[in-house]
Amino acid sequence: MQYILLGSAIILEIIATTLLKASEGFTKLVPAAGCIVLYILCFYAFSKALLRIDLGVAYATWCAGGIVATTIISAVVFGQKVNTVGVIAIVLIIIGCVILNLFGTSGH
Repeated sequence: MQYILLGSAIILEIIATTLLKASEGFTKLVPAAGCIVLYILCFYAFSKALLRIDLGVAYATWCAGGIVATTIISAVVFGQKVNTVGVIAIVLIIIGCVILNLFGTSGH
């Protein structure tokens, strides 16, 4: 269940961040309001996931998921370019997160 909550927090954060961009500096009401609501739900789900997942592992996973997904969304939806160094950096983030999840915690 805790990984479902963590996954939900990641998805909510990705959507909220996309709405943050779409709000154009909080000048558009609907995306701005959606952003705020989704961030609140995101942090609630994340806080519940932290009841059973170590903070370091959960936060690294949450950040990595958000970074990878928002980079893809920024390229596909907003037309922003990702260069080779950026792709390599994203791959390293994913590798680091996998290593942390597999070996970086003593567990409960």
